[in-house]
Amino acid sequence: MSDAILSARGLHKSYDLGRRKVEVLHGVSLEIASGDFLSLQGASGAGKSTLLHLLGGLDEPNAGEVFADGQSLLGMGAARLAKWRNREVGFVFQAYHLLPEFDALENVLIPARIAHTSVAIAERRGRELLERVGLAKRMNHLPTELSGGEQQRVALARALINQPRILFADEPTGNLDSKTGGEVLDLLCELQQEAKLTMIIATHDDSVAARAHATLRLADGLIA
Repeated sequence: MSDAILSARGLHKSYDLGRRKVEVLHGVSLEIASGDFLSLQGASGAGKSTLLHLLGGLDEPNAGEVFADGQSLLGMGAARLAKWRNREVGFVFQAYHLLPEFDALENVLIPARIAHTSVAIAERRGRELLERVGLAKRMNHLPTELSGGEQQRVALARALINQPRILFADEPTGNLDSKTGGEVLDLLCELQQEAKLTMIIATHDDSVAARAHATLRLADGLIA
């Protein structure tokens, strides 16, 4: 295998919808180097989210494999894969997926709790991240007390709490107005540069894609 941080070989993915079988990916292959910032574009239904989920180990392909540092995700086994996702990967989604009964800081700390990080270290890191994303005075607010942009900032801090090497962002500005979306995008780009993250962002927005180092376009189930 190459020295790519992530690579995919011949990924196929389909879904059974009642009596219909929907083919989404038809043999996608790619390599992503450490520190790359890539945008992933394509028409609605082209498979952007599906590809992110496969690369991040949230779903399994029908055929083909994903490799992280040359190791097959399929070959890791469930426990090791879960640990890899928790320690090495961060996810930011269009829907914020915050737990409504937890305040901002508690939501951010969830991955650290799963990783068994000490309480003191996790809380210090969580507070630093919330300050970094501009929420120093909102740490103890519940999601319902936060705006959409603030909730997405909490989700971003949560994605970074375990200091991952790879960040996946799936339409992270899709639920935000243009001004707030621009602020969140600026923050994403700044954090990517500061931490030298490998980042893949799926978006339908050309202005978002233009911020990346390179753009991959999905069409007809393949990288065009």
